[in-house]
Amino acid sequence: MEIDNQSFINIKNSSSKTFLVAGPCSVESEKQIMSIALNLASNIHLLRGGIWKPRTRPGTFEGIGAEGLKWIKNAGRAANMPVAVEVATPQHVEECLKIQIDVLWIGARTTVSPFSVQAIADALRGEDILVMVKNPISPDLALWMGALERLNLAGITKLVGIHRGFSSAQKGVLRNIPCWRIPLELKRLIPKIPIICDPSHICGNREKLSLIAQEAMDLLFDGLMIEVHEDPDNALSDVQQQITSDEFVQLVDK
Repeated sequence: MEIDNQSFINIKNSSSKTFLVAGPCSVESEKQIMSIALNLASNIHLLRGGIWKPRTRPGTFEGIGAEGLKWIKNAGRAANMPVAVEVATPQHVEECLKIQIDVLWIGARTTVSPFSVQAIADALRGEDILVMVKNPISPDLALWMGALERLNLAGITKLVGIHRGFSSAQKGVLRNIPCWRIPLELKRLIPKIPIICDPSHICGNREKLSLIAQEAMDLLFDGLMIEVHEDPDNALSDVQQQITSDEFVQLVDK
């Protein structure tokens, strides 16, 4: 697999050891994402925000939609940093490319479907863009590698893996089991690919966030993706796992 990690290195900046991605689970308003971006500006490399949310059941907040793309793009410009958005369909890709979103990521529920990943890969064919791919919800290394390979075959060489843990019928203190051996094996098989950890989704709560983030760093992950909201208790999605910008700064300064 051909991996060009220069874009990742450029965003990360050679002076920084840890690639930091942060922002809200969901972009809720123009004011919200601008406030978060400016508060995080000197502490992160990439601003994330959910625009379309794959919710388990209907009737919950499914994202602000394409209108939010210009909000996050403007927030990134104001904070002088690139922005990342999750895509799940070719239409999402088209909307993001139209407004020049800098980085795309594919979520765990999409990675699990080769049909969906192939459709995204086809929509990205010929584009020069960094794409981050979360592990599938099931502990299946082949599915994760298959998604990366499909994108690579479409000409996408700027790829990053995101480890967000795996769903389990057994409920414990963590939302998703880390099963660290799978991302470590991915790194062994594709040595050049950067892999970052998403402790927000592994934990599902704020209490264990620091512990899981530190474990990822101890295992030499290349970075962290953490969900940040200025009023987490009143967020429209994933209330329990988001932290404030002040809490984020304290966490990454440890």
